[in-house]
Amino acid sequence: MPISILPQDQDGQELFNAISSFFHTFGIGNLLRKCNAQKEKGVPVLDIFKYKLCNVFSGRSMYMQQKTGSFRESFSKNTFYRFLNSPKTNWLRFTTLLSKKVADKVEPLTGDGQINAFVVDDSLFEKTSCKKTELGSRVFDHTSMKYRKGYRLMTLGWTDGNTFLPVNSCLLASSKESNIIGPVERFDGRSLAAKRRKLAQTKGTEVMIELLKSALTAGHTAEYVLFDTWFSSPAQLIAVKNLGLDSIAMVKKSSRIYYEYEGELLSIKKIFGACKKRRGRSKYLLSVNVMIGKDEKIPSKIVYVRNKKNKKD
Repeated sequence: MPISILPQDQDGQELFNAISSFFHTFGIGNLLRKCNAQKEKGVPVLDIFKYKLCNVFSGRSMYMQQKTGSFRESFSKNTFYRFLNSPKTNWLRFTTLLSKKVADKVEPLTGDGQINAFVVDDSLFEKTSCKKTELGSRVFDHTSMKYRKGYRLMTLGWTDGNTFLPVNSCLLASSKESNIIGPVERFDGRSLAAKRRKLAQTKGTEVMIELLKSALTAGHTAEYVLFDTWFSSPAQLIAVKNLGLDSIAMVKKSSRIYYEYEGELLSIKKIFGACKKRRGRSKYLLSVNVMIGKDEKIPSKIVYVRNKKNKKD
């Protein structure tokens, strides 16, 4: 008996047709197999995944369908959640490979001279309770400057200046046992599940490099990586350069970070004070060439600009 993925109405049918067309265009079934999302028997994985996406875009949930008696699919709740919670499915690789296929469709739509870039940022993924959520933690929110319950969501995107595509992401938990609220599951260290949990408790700067490596391995290309001050230490800039990428970032106004300028190691404030600035109210105050790093050094440029409050960054 065929499964009934959508309610029998025109809007639902149009949504189903759009998702089916997307699956066919980008070979979703083949990508799922590459990422080990498969079943030995029963309802095909493709049908379960299509049902999940239909629910997302129609604002429905399996729970409410079962509560209201409108759930009429040919698979059970247990089958659905086993698929979503499978420790063998490499969802990070799936989103990375899918974004590459989409980018291949997007790139020919813009001019030959466009510059591609990766964009990295993290945000708070807050949860009201983490007692039953694996690796749920108290994590520091840099916006409110307070500890919150949940995770930090590290996201890597790709842009050509006109289109932005999410590439992959990773939920980050606390590495300190005292900040862990939820349960901690144990897996064989060689398994994908164990590697993902280890990555979740790795420093955000290292996770960023791993996400970039995954994107490059999948075939993504870019000239630059864009990120904010949280990731802009000299060591991080060098790590990105070693991947064959240049960085554009806002640097920290720290007196403990030094840059080599005209043979001297100076902080960013000392460099600004030692140089002649542009006169008037120019947005760009100063641009200087420096070397960053200790044992391994790379050339860089620091540009001082005014912010909206007429202060210097």
